[in-house]
Amino acid sequence: MFVKVNGIELYYEVVGNGRPLIMLHGNREDHSIFEKAAERLKEDHTIYLPDSRCHGLSGNPEKLTYNLISDDVIAFIEDLKIEKPLLLGYSDGAIAALYVAAKRSDLLSGVIAAGANSHPKGLKRYVYRGLKLKVLFARDKYDYLMLNGPHFKKSDFERISVPTLIVAGERDVVKKKDTEFIASSIPKAKLMILKGEDHGSYIVASDKIADIVEKEFPVSQMEK
Repeated sequence: MFVKVNGIELYYEVVGNGRPLIMLHGNREDHSIFEKAAERLKEDHTIYLPDSRCHGLSGNPEKLTYNLISDDVIAFIEDLKIEKPLLLGYSDGAIAALYVAAKRSDLLSGVIAAGANSHPKGLKRYVYRGLKLKVLFARDKYDYLMLNGPHFKKSDFERISVPTLIVAGERDVVKKKDTEFIASSIPKAKLMILKGEDHGSYIVASDKIADIVEKEFPVSQMEK
C-alpha cells in the first residue's frame, strides 16, 4: 500500500491485529528486516511497516535528512489515523523515532529506540572515520545522512514525555557513552544493553526484539 506524505509516496505493509506498533528500519534497508519479529508480534499488535523515504518501494526524492524522515512518520500517523502507536525504530529508524517523540510525544504511547546515536561522533571512531573517507570518493546521500546528522541536544530529549526504552548491543557501533547520554536525558527512559549482540544482530532477520517488546511494553487483556 501507499500513502502520500510531504509530497512523496510512502510504501507500507500492515499485518496483525491489536495494539498499533510502527517499526522503522535503518539505513539502506526496508521494512523486510522486521519480518521475523512481526510474525511473532502480529497476534497482539497491528503492525505498520513503512519503507522510509529513499528506501524500498517508497519515493526517492533528492533530500534525505532525519528531520524529513521523522516528519514523514508524523504525517503517516496522522494521515492513517493511527491511535497512540508504540514506535519502534532501529539505527536510522531509531534516530527518526526519537525525533518524532521529541516533536510529537502526544501522538505516541511509547518509544523503543535501538541502536541510535545522538550525533555523528556518537558513532565509534572507526565507523565515523570510515564514513568520512567514503564521502571523499562517492557522493552518496545515505552516507551523508549519517555523517551530517543527527544533532540532538539534551533539551530535545527532555521533551520526550512517553515511556522510552533505549536499546544497544554490547558490541554496537554506537559508543556506549552516547547511548547512556540519550537514556539519561529522557525523563521516562530505561536503558538496556544486550550482552553478546552487535548493532543489528537482535533485529535484522531476528525475532529477539519481539521478546523485548513483549516484556517491556506488555499488551494488557483489555488491549488485546
